[in-house]
Amino acid sequence: MSNFRGQVVLITGAASGFGALLAERLASYGAHLVLGDLNVDGVDAVAAKLRGDAVVIECDVSSEQQVQAMVELGVETHGRVDIAVNNAGISAPMKSLVDTTEEELDRNFGVNAKGVFFGMKHQIPVMVAQGGGAILNVASVAGILGAPKLAPYAAAKHAVVGMTRTAAVENARHNVRINAVCPFFSPTPLVQGHVDPQVLELVKSGVPMKRLAEPREIVNTMLHIVDPDNTYLSGQAIAIDGGVSAI
Repeated sequence: MSNFRGQVVLITGAASGFGALLAERLASYGAHLVLGDLNVDGVDAVAAKLRGDAVVIECDVSSEQQVQAMVELGVETHGRVDIAVNNAGISAPMKSLVDTTEEELDRNFGVNAKGVFFGMKHQIPVMVAQGGGAILNVASVAGILGAPKLAPYAAAKHAVVGMTRTAAVENARHNVRINAVCPFFSPTPLVQGHVDPQVLELVKSGVPMKRLAEPREIVNTMLHIVDPDNTYLSGQAIAIDGGVSAI
């Protein structure tokens, strides 16, 4: 993991879950971090625990202006952006598609889809100008499979996968690698705060490995994808799901 030493890494949604754990790992490997989250106190607390020189910014990824400001902070602080992880996301109340409100649909697309779109829109030009970089978008297994009772979430995450593949093709010749990860359920605050524990037990029984993912397992794959030595992987939506998508 010495490949990450000196790399400038942006992470949205860094106050908890995968974002916080990824920040911890990258800081221990010597990366320069720019951490964003709508939860300013939370992201400040994460940064305070890290080794290194992490800088933080309030960032509501549904606002293009705030996403742009985060990218600009990375450039102003370190002169470049080597890696960007568009991790920020929200869930949705579990209900049928026909019972879903327009507000719930708009909120999911505003954060889960537009947040990734705005991220790439402002990260890509920086990476093209500097000769390359890597972007990782956090989608979901719900972005490659159906997700009963989570229609707006699934729709937004499918959009993330589509944008990832499109942007990867558009920018491959510029040495900008763009991929997505598609995790299954993992006990992060996003899941624990929205999914009934009995439902999680039922979900677990349907996983070929008969368990949910540990957050560190998801982060291990994220690190591999953005590793500067992983130079030929682009345009992929990689399921981390214990075999669910193989059924």
